[in-house]
Amino acid sequence: MTQTQSVTGAQFESPLSRWLRIEPLLGLALGVSGGLLESAVLKTSLFSGGLLGLTFGLAFGFFFARRATSPGAGLIWGLGSSFLLWILTAGGFFHFVATTGRFAMRLQDAQGHFAELVAYVLCLGMPVGVGLGIRGGFRTSKPDKKFALGRAIVAGGLAGTLGGLIFGRWVSSGDYFPLLAGFGELSSRRMTISLHFAVALLIGVAFGLLFQRDVRGYGSCMGWGLGFGIFWWFFGPLTLLRLASGMPLDWSAEQGSAVFGSLVGHILYGLILGVAYATIDKIWVRLFIQSDPLNREIEGPGLHILRSLGWGAIAGLLGGLASMPVMIATGVLPKVAGVDSTLLGLRGVFIHLSVSAAIGMTFGLLFRDEASAPGDAITWGCLFGLIWWYLGPMTLLPLLLTGVCDWSTDAASALLPSLLGHLIYGAVTALIFFLFDRRYTRSLLLDPRTSARELRRLRPVGTPAPALWLFALSLGVLLPILLG
Repeated sequence: MTQTQSVTGAQFESPLSRWLRIEPLLGLALGVSGGLLESAVLKTSLFSGGLLGLTFGLAFGFFFARRATSPGAGLIWGLGSSFLLWILTAGGFFHFVATTGRFAMRLQDAQGHFAELVAYVLCLGMPVGVGLGIRGGFRTSKPDKKFALGRAIVAGGLAGTLGGLIFGRWVSSGDYFPLLAGFGELSSRRMTISLHFAVALLIGVAFGLLFQRDVRGYGSCMGWGLGFGIFWWFFGPLTLLRLASGMPLDWSAEQGSAVFGSLVGHILYGLILGVAYATIDKIWVRLFIQSDPLNREIEGPGLHILRSLGWGAIAGLLGGLASMPVMIATGVLPKVAGVDSTLLGLRGVFIHLSVSAAIGMTFGLLFRDEASAPGDAITWGCLFGLIWWYLGPMTLLPLLLTGVCDWSTDAASALLPSLLGHLIYGAVTALIFFLFDRRYTRSLLLDPRTSARELRRLRPVGTPAPALWLFALSLGVLLPILLG
């Protein structure tokens, strides 16, 4: 058989041959084990839990195993699939549609199934995704994507420690350590700080071990950090830290509301971790791995940065204009420069557009080369808008005005109207920036000297980005509503 025939056979694999692979069987075994664990924790029928786990594991092994090309990709696909399962079953879409009462009653009913959401994520999505991701890493290993254990531990550990230092200095002034929520009080401040850095180091190393092969740029790495931060909130404060402190598990919506501030903290720490890891990993690759003196860039990094800043400023300005009607209708724009101020007219519009342009510049720096299609750009933009909702009105604006930030469910509920404006802003900004970048890239593709380099920058098909969008974007929006 020729090489072309073997490649063609791999691409057009029959459904029967897929069933005969080991992935569905491995998914079945992990799914059944997770389903039984879920039933034991929630005190439900072992038969129903095992059957649910069997169905989930078998379906994941058959439909998503080919996309689980690394432990991190498998985890993201597992988390997204388990969240989708929750939407379609317990407290999810069909039950929500079937309920004929008011919205408050429907929301209260969904809150009653919050424990199932945590169980699906931790008992089904995590083990099945990571298990099949490890299997996929061995199956699809390439010389240029070879996993380096030392690089993952060192880069992840340094990123986690740096994130813990920045985050700890920021929040410890109020003696609040979100990474330790659920563990209880310690006897001394020194022990609290030591445990804080130990948890930050653990999260960083785990991030490096999982996502080394999936890191491409700062924007996507921020996305992985956001999704990993949400996952670690389920795994840490709601589960692992409670068990470590000798307390029983409590996956109720009431406990979730009690540690909601820790969710915001984990999201912000995940963003810091993602940027730090992307920076350290790029330095590692440039110093120890990458050596390509022939394929030089056609422009210096300074010009590349200036072009990204300019496009981002224009895109952010247009995004600010598009989101302005929502900001005005929800009463957010008059408060843009202060909680109690009433800035109306040209002054408030000027401040809003200036901030929008500045935030758009950060998008240009972080998310360039992340999207290969308009739909991808819009979704990355929505994720960017969600990030800035947590980072802006939830954190930075209160810090600048009062010196403290309020991460309570009441504060999140009061700021929910502005979330729609942030999502619209992110989507429009990303789309405009993509149009600028695509026009410039098309001109480079006409030159054979630069076309190969530009094609390498495009995000390949089959990455876990869609699962990240489903899990991080949906839960980032849903949890403040569900727990508020």
